[in-house]
Amino acid sequence: MASGLLARVVRVEAQVEGHSENMNGIRETLSTMDARIDRRFEAVDRRFEAIAGRLDRQFLWMVGLQVTTLVTVIGAIVTAVLTR
Repeated sequence: MASGLLARVVRVEAQVEGHSENMNGIRETLSTMDARIDRRFEAVDRRFEAIAGRLDRQFLWMVGLQVTTLVTVIGAIVTAVLTR
């Protein structure tokens, strides 16, 4: 009877060891995936920064054009009023 119990304990220990190896593999895989996700987020952050820079430049151009148009319209109105 002791040998039957010993055989079962050996079998359970082997299964536990197999599960431990599987868990270690899962941990390594998750660690690798975490690193990959971090790299992707860094790339996305760089892209957003580039887009933000372009939007800033375009905004400045738009404001500049609006100011130029405003100055031109005011100049035309002042000229029309003064030449009457």
